[in-house]
Amino acid sequence: MSEAGRGILTIVAACTIWGLATLYYKVMAHVPPLEVLAHRTVWTFVFFGVLLAVQGRFGAAVALMRGPQRGRVWLAAGIVAVNWGLFIWAIQAGHAVEASLGYYIFPLVTVLLGVVVLGERLTRAQAVAVALAAGAVALLTYGLGVAPYVALALALTFAPYMLIKKQMAAPAAVSVTSEVMLLAPLAVAWLALAQGGVVAGGWFGRDVFSTLMLPVTGLITGGPLILFSWGAQRVRLATLGVVQYLNPTLQAVVAVAVFGEAFTGWHQGAFALIWGALAIWSLEGWRQDRAARSRSTSAGTSGTVAK
Repeated sequence: MSEAGRGILTIVAACTIWGLATLYYKVMAHVPPLEVLAHRTVWTFVFFGVLLAVQGRFGAAVALMRGPQRGRVWLAAGIVAVNWGLFIWAIQAGHAVEASLGYYIFPLVTVLLGVVVLGERLTRAQAVAVALAAGAVALLTYGLGVAPYVALALALTFAPYMLIKKQMAAPAAVSVTSEVMLLAPLAVAWLALAQGGVVAGGWFGRDVFSTLMLPVTGLITGGPLILFSWGAQRVRLATLGVVQYLNPTLQAVVAVAVFGEAFTGWHQGAFALIWGALAIWSLEGWRQDRAARSRSTSAGTSGTVAK
């Protein structure tokens, strides 16, 4: 199998784990969301900390946390904590359909942030895609009588997080380790309060099932990220953009087929608009990627002829 083929397989594996992770968080619904979030933070730090220590790269995470980019690390840590917490709460509270919609919307929000923050320009196709996404939100708001706040909150937290990560010159494992390292003391403090009965919770050690399952949240957070990062280095950006939508698609399927959440005609209409937007956005990415490779090939050929 080619490197690109292996890259696609690892990305599919990562997105499948992320997409089915909703099953885990639903099973752990007896544990308060903040306690699950605290465990997710601690065990993700343990996962990446051990990994980087074995690779001899743990010092890079410490240096990133203390170096010139520490402001971005702090900001990213705060945003990802909010995003993780919202997602856990949404799944436990029966809003998994909206959560999946949020992760469909976030790439288009990222495009808008690129325009506003980085001064990037939208192509006509990208503008149409963003307009369709806005139409989907408006349709749901009209049909359900309330805005899809969960979806918007997840999209509006994850998109800035990805923008910060794009500007942060560090490998994914190193940057995530720095972020959870900053959050770990707060997480440990919360778990201490929960175990001491000061706040509701304290499920670690209470029964065998919870005690064995809570550390799994670190594995299903860190493991897929390693797979995704490895695969992303081996496939074209356009391919990556299409395959990654397996994650919210699985989330939506699980929400409806397993959790029994409502999927009304308004939801169907909104999702149809979103899928249309993503199809246009992905095709535009594929076109730009193909054009860039064509220019690169032409430049290489010209340079060879000039010699």
